[in-house]
Formats: sequence, C-alpha cells, structure tokens
Amino acid sequence: MTMRSGFVSLLGRPNAGKSTLLNRLVGAHLAIVSDKPQTTRTRILGAKNLPEGQILFLDTPGVHRPMHRMNVRMVDAAVGAAREADVVALVIDASEEVGRGTEFLLGLLPQLSQPVVLVLNKIDRMKKHTLLPAIEWFSGRYAFADVVPVSAATGDNVEVLEQVLLSHLPEGPPLYPDDYLSDQSARSLAAEMVREQVLALTRAELPFTTAVVVDRYEEPEDDQEGPLAIYCSILVEEPSQKPILVGRGGEMIKAIGTAARKQIEAFFERRVYLDLHVKVREDWRQNDRTLDDLGLQKRRR
Repeated sequence: MTMRSGFVSLLGRPNAGKSTLLNRLVGAHLAIVSDKPQTTRTRILGAKNLPEGQILFLDTPGVHRPMHRMNVRMVDAAVGAAREADVVALVIDASEEVGRGTEFLLGLLPQLSQPVVLVLNKIDRMKKHTLLPAIEWFSGRYAFADVVPVSAATGDNVEVLEQVLLSHLPEGPPLYPDDYLSDQSARSLAAEMVREQVLALTRAELPFTTAVVVDRYEEPEDDQEGPLAIYCSILVEEPSQKPILVGRGGEMIKAIGTAARKQIEAFFERRVYLDLHVKVREDWRQNDRTLDDLGLQKRRR
C-alpha cells in the first residue's frame, strides 16, 4: 500500500465552517466554534491518521480586511499556512451568495503552486438544484484539483473529502506518531474553551475585544486524582466592558466559568478548578507584546 502524508491548509472566509470541519475531520474539539466571525485567531494543527497515510490539517483564521494589528497577524497566518502546505482546501460557504470577500480569495489562488481542492461547505443548507450550478460557476473561475461538496455540521461527504485530500499529498511515511492529535498545548486549549463560552454568552460587539490568557496552569503534585487548577484572565479593551463580562452580582462570569469548566473537564477527562478574572488592557489588539503572548505571530520576513 502506498502511504501518503503531508499538510493541508484550510483556507476561507470567516464563518465558512473551517473550524467545524477541522473538528469533524480529526474527531476532536480542537478549534472553538461560534456563529460570530473571526473566531479563529491562530493557526491550529490537527492530525488525521488513516490506514493509507496521515493528513495534517491547518485550520487558519478567516481571510478578511484587517482593521487592527491583531487582524493583520490573523490574515498573515492564514495566507502563510496556505503557501507552506502541500495542499490547500478552499472552504466556501456554498449556502451564501458570492461576495467581494470570496472574489478576493479566488484572486489569491494564482499565487499558489500547490493543488487547490474546492470544498463547498454547508450543503445541508442548500436546495439540491443549486449545487451543480455552484460547482460549475466556481470551476469556471479556477482550475481546482478537485471539487467536493460537504456538510461539516452533519458529516455528509466528509470521508470522501479525506480520501480526495489524501490522494493529492506526496508519498511518504507519517510525519508524526499515530497517536498524535494536535500541536495545541493544554494551556492553549483551556484558554480557547474559556473564550468559546465568552463568545457564546456575551452580546455581539464584546467578543471582538476580548482575549483569554492563562496566568497559571497547575497539575496536582502528590494527588494524581486531584483537580487541575487553571487561572485565567479575560482581557477587555475598555473599563465599560468589564461589568458586562462580570454581570450583575457576578452572574455572567460565573456562567462563563461553569460552562467552560464542564467543557475542559470533558476534554481532559479529569476534574478542573477554573478561576476567572476580568482585566482591562486598553487597546490590546494593537499591542505587539500582548499579541505575542496570545500566539499571534508576526509575519516572517
């Protein structure tokens, strides 16, 4: 049997469903999911081990017009991952009309030398008679190596997508052990799960200006059955935003903490003590040091 392995970059607009697709492909909740755009801020690596090889997926921030230094780094991460991967999977929300953002993405493709597989996502939201015209329209805009319609939400056709992507990877043995799942540290995963609950429970404008930093991450030294202790700061940009996150009588921060703790415990399969505090760090999205701490790397020259 010929073994294949390599990197596949998931490229697309915000809310195209890349993170849902990554989680579906690797069978684990590695990337947080929200209906709010620009949820993914850093590159996330997730491994899929198959009998015929290994696919290393790179989930990337949605490509958008950057307004802050944070957004510039996010877009740089997405485009950089696409250029470094063996295969690019262009993920499109096929249930929406083509807009300027998608046109911009299509305009980037001639710069890539790798095979590009078009992934028409969210077909569960489409009327069947509209799928073929969508495939024909996109196929007329670029010479895609393959076109695969899927639903990341339901799993429809995802196994077909795996095989198609694997077929375009170079021949070779797996690059990581077969029990490897992700490059995300436990600290990073915990921080993202807290942020996922902030996105889910707070009002629309607040999530864009929040970030989560793990201040302390403590494994029990003597009692292996003891709880994992995680201390996090939720950053906001303006003093007026702090009471929104705390809530009346601390109700909001308690709700965020309870939901996040349950999610972290389910993922790590152990008890967790989670401590959350809200801190004001003005204009943090323009602060290079804070962005470095959050793992948003600068473009490599």
